[in-house]
Amino acid sequence: MDMVDLVLTVCLIANPSSCRDEHLYFESRGSLNQCMFLAPAEIAKWIGEHPGRKVVRWKCALPDHGRDI
Repeated sequence: MDMVDLVLTVCLIANPSSCRDEHLYFESRGSLNQCMFLAPAEIAKWIGEHPGRKVVRWKCALPDHGRDI
């Protein structure tokens, strides 16, 4: 199973200068282009679960193999 890493840069709504990267991993359905197509739904779901944060940037990448998923 190939995985893709959806990297979100998120900031606190109450403190926009306080930002961090969040990594969402899911099964790749073919390519990074497919990730770009599926990402908006995943981002919307994440936002619904984290109401105090906002997504300011996102990208799809292949996972870093040194990182635990």
